[in-house]
Amino acid sequence: MSYQIRKATNSDAEIVADFNSRLAFESEGKTLDQSKLLPGVKALLQDEHKGVYHLACDTNGEPIGQVMYTYEWSDWRNGWFWWIQSVYVVAEHRGKGVFKQVFQHLQENARKQGNVIGFRLYVEDNNTRAHEVYARSGFEKAGYFVLERGA
Repeated sequence: MSYQIRKATNSDAEIVADFNSRLAFESEGKTLDQSKLLPGVKALLQDEHKGVYHLACDTNGEPIGQVMYTYEWSDWRNGWFWWIQSVYVVAEHRGKGVFKQVFQHLQENARKQGNVIGFRLYVEDNNTRAHEVYARSGFEKAGYFVLERGA
């Protein structure tokens, strides 16, 4: 099946926030703070310096999946990495190539931009289905692990 891939707009904020809520609960068992989530999504949608969401839509134009990316400048390589985040596909559309098509779309955009040198992502240790999807898309362990600390 072929999906329409488009950049999310301000009018998509609620569906993106809903997808993020589902993603957090399904993948990590977390319930997100809704008073922060929707304003956070809106802030990103209004400022591409923060990142970009792309939506996969079915033949009726209904969003059925999303991918967001943010940017990391590599001074070592003189180019941008796009960090893939907030990947979500509605349950009944999983296993049908939605992520594959969205990722191909991002790769085309990166090639056109000309200074994107790679893609990175992180995934929960126990999310083995996602590990398999990303491996099929050519992602490999990078030899790093992610550390986090509050401000």
